[in-house]
This record gives sequence, C-alpha cells and structure tokens, in this order.
Amino acid sequence: MRKIKTVLKRKIIWLFAYLFPNFFVDKAFAYLVSPMQFKIRPHEKDILSKAEKSRLMFNDFEIQMYQWGKGEKKILLVHGWEGNAGNFAYIIKRLLEEDYTIISFDGPSHGASSKGKTSSFEFTELVASLIQKHEPSQLISHSFGSVASIIALGKNPALKIERYVGITVPNKFRERLEEIANYLGLPYIVVSRLITKIEAEHDIKVDEINVEDYAQKSSVEKALLLHDTNDRVLPVEKSREVANKWPAARLVEVTGTGHYKILGTQKVLNEIVTFLCH
Repeated sequence: MRKIKTVLKRKIIWLFAYLFPNFFVDKAFAYLVSPMQFKIRPHEKDILSKAEKSRLMFNDFEIQMYQWGKGEKKILLVHGWEGNAGNFAYIIKRLLEEDYTIISFDGPSHGASSKGKTSSFEFTELVASLIQKHEPSQLISHSFGSVASIIALGKNPALKIERYVGITVPNKFRERLEEIANYLGLPYIVVSRLITKIEAEHDIKVDEINVEDYAQKSSVEKALLLHDTNDRVLPVEKSREVANKWPAARLVEVTGTGHYKILGTQKVLNEIVTFLCH
C-alpha cells in the first residue's frame, strides 16, 4: 500500500510539474540553493569539540573553521553537500596519529557556519580561497566536496597539491540535475528550464561542468579515488569516468561501505594513510 501511494504521489507531482513547469523550476532551484541541515552525530560532535576554532568572513557568510594538530604536514578536508567537517571524524583521528596539521570548515549554510542561500559555485569558490590561504600539500574530499575541490584546482592550476584523496567522486553537473529531478519526480521540461535558469544566473554552460575535464587541468601530482561498488547515492561509474580521464589518478573500488560509512571503514582509512604517508 505504501508503495502504491508513493507511485501515485509521484505521478501527481509529475502531472502538475508538466502543467506548471515554471513553478516547479523555482521549487527545484530553491532546493539547490538551500542545503538541508542534518543532526550532528556524537562522534562528530566529539571531534569538533577538540578542534581549534575560528570564524572567517566569505561573501555574506561567516564560515566556521577548524584546526587539529600542529604537525609539519598540512592537509585540507572538504566535506560534501549538506555535510560538515565532523563527517571526517575517523579520518581526523588517524591523521593526528601521523602528526598532521588538519584544516577543515563548514561550507556556506552548512554546519556551524551562518545560514542563507548559497550554491555549489560559491562552495567551490570558498575551497579555492582556502587552498590559496592555507597552502596545504594534501587534500581529502567527500562526494560533492570532490566536485568543489577538483574544479577549484582545475580552474587555478597555480594551486598545487602533492597528494589528493577523492572519496566518491561525481562527474557531470547535468547528470546531477537530472538525478535531482528524478528524485523529486519532475518531467524533463522542468530540467530543461532549470538548466536555462542556472546558466543565466551564473553565466555558465552546464554541459561544460564535468569533473573529468577539470581534473586534467589541475596541478595534482598523485590522486587516489575511493568508491564503493554498491554506493546507492552515487554510482561507482562516476569515479570510474574521472579516473579513466585523469592520468594522475588511481581508483580503488571497495565493497560493504556505502556512500557515508566509507568515511569510517578501517580498510579505507588504511588505504588513505598508506597513500598519503608513503
């Protein structure tokens, strides 16, 4: 019965979206610029409480910054959309054992940063500015954070990274928009008009925003991509596409972790530390 109700609801949404596409374009756009806030889990709160904290003004936002450790090796951690710096709790603990200076942040309208409408483009701009400011030799990103990081590096090849770890890496922006529309049960006419709206507001071409292209322009010496073969949020094919086009990258496919548990799985943590430290 629940499945029938879900299917019926999606059909009703699809019909109204087809009849009133502009209304649903505005709704979809609002979804894109308003990241949801999720409850911070106990192990994330614990690691965040141990950080040295500061605030950074960026555009109209106060960005919450974090730092752990004072080692010679400096690394920047970039969380995903609707995530926060605490998502890297298990990775941070392992890096502290390796004598790192670890820098991370909550993106605009994420975590403990101030709230407001933002966008993936603004997030990417922030990542570029933080790399320039802190000059990390290494970088780890998760999910959308991988998009922001690779595009930031590809747009600014003067920013050099010796070792980069991308944990689940999306690829084409158009596919992301289509996935959101499918999730919301919207017809293609809404997707088409949404793309037109995004291109007009940000002066970009959606079909030119492909991570695989920016990766090749970046100044990354070596990259390790990690992805679960059964990831239900982001198919492993996305990381495969990027790895196939990026000479500096090596893809390691894992199983039994999923999209989020991959951040705390022992075998993944071992792969990351081995890659970064040897």
